[in-house]
Amino acid sequence: MPPGVTTSLAEAARRAVGELMRLSSVTDPLARRFREAGHDLYLVGGPVRDALLGRPTSDLDFTTDARPDEILAVVKPLGTTWTTGITFGTVGVQLGEHRCEITTYRSDSYDPASRKPQVEFGDTVEGDLVRRDFTINAMAVGLPVDAARPIVDPSGGLDDLAAGVLRTPIAPERSFSDDPLRMMRAARFAAQLGFTVEATTYAAIAAMTDRLDIISAERVRDELTKLMTAADPRRGLAILVDTGMADRVLPEVARLRETVDEHRRHKDVYVHTLTVLEQAIALEPDGPDFILRMSALLHDIGKPKTKALDPSGKVSFHHHEVVGATMTRTRLSALRYPKDVVEDVSRLVELHLRFHGYSGGTWTDAAVRRYVRDAGPLLDRLHRLTRSDCTTRNARKAAALAAAYDSLEKRIAELAEQEDLDAIRPDLDGNEIMAELGLPPGRAVGDAYRYLLSLRIERGPMPREQAVAALRDWAAEQGIMGS
Repeated sequence: MPPGVTTSLAEAARRAVGELMRLSSVTDPLARRFREAGHDLYLVGGPVRDALLGRPTSDLDFTTDARPDEILAVVKPLGTTWTTGITFGTVGVQLGEHRCEITTYRSDSYDPASRKPQVEFGDTVEGDLVRRDFTINAMAVGLPVDAARPIVDPSGGLDDLAAGVLRTPIAPERSFSDDPLRMMRAARFAAQLGFTVEATTYAAIAAMTDRLDIISAERVRDELTKLMTAADPRRGLAILVDTGMADRVLPEVARLRETVDEHRRHKDVYVHTLTVLEQAIALEPDGPDFILRMSALLHDIGKPKTKALDPSGKVSFHHHEVVGATMTRTRLSALRYPKDVVEDVSRLVELHLRFHGYSGGTWTDAAVRRYVRDAGPLLDRLHRLTRSDCTTRNARKAAALAAAYDSLEKRIAELAEQEDLDAIRPDLDGNEIMAELGLPPGRAVGDAYRYLLSLRIERGPMPREQAVAALRDWAAEQGIMGS
């Protein structure tokens, strides 16, 4: 073993002991209860990995020789418990700020044609570890914590952790057949930890992507969300696309590789998209923003469908933002994302080109009001997405676009001081419209409301008497007569 790796492992072990000792106020009392009941208890998987990496963790996973009903009997007096996973051997308990899940040693697998695992309980911690997804997650620490007790590592997880490698404890074909979602986890862990996928493991993923078809949309969604909110989602997305997994879960992104940009220059739309994503991440004020990141990833997915050539041979993608918004809504709905997430991301995709219609600096007050109203609560995200969508290598052009957007944001701020831009509405409400025109509730009132709203956007706030006069003039033109 190279000296550097040995040193790395030693340092990792020291970090792990320190982190695990920090958790001992939770883990040791729990371990004592299991020992008193005649059972072993191990901290396992992600918490051990993160302790070795010096990463904090709050969700704790344990494994034990106790059967599920025995686990429940031990932990029930300690706090709030849940048993939603008890069929699969898992019992949960909340211990202070820590969400703990304790699972009986398992050796389960998935039927090739089913989404549901065939659960078989095991008898040893080593047998439990080798059925896990990757070697770096196939390590355990016996509890209570003892600095002299070695980490249980039957598959070489310590070496892989030091090398920054993702590898399956058993043959990858067997592992991915047992649970195909592990293939997506490889991309996610690469994005979270900056690791690379070992060559044999990578080849197995590329050969088995069709197995993802048996995984529920909800599980795919959750894994994709974790990838997108990781430290380096571009790294994980590249694995999804290059292995062919994206063809199964995000085909719209995979197709971007086939589409050149409208300027026919240095980048294709796929590379441009990944750059926009990275630039959007750099603008996040408070940590990962899934809505912004997904909008950046999907903002140009309408381009392949709208690609056209003019007589001179120039490529265009007219209305790709509208087409892309529809495609976004369809994809995110298929992945079972909540309705508000679907609508927010789709709206940002639809609006991401709006600025460029005014990038020449010809923003009228009406255009500014319309921009703010259309963006609504997504305005700050739209600012970040629009700024991120500039990936030109022409420094002069980039500076001009940045200056134009600076000017827009300044004008928005100025108008906001004069008007309530966050709540643009007509100068007369529905009740006032009905009173002035003598109308009952109905379509004509809605038409009048929309007319006054358009007037408010074009002209800004009006005194009441002017709004009433404008309403009456419009009603006369429309032939609307009240009683």
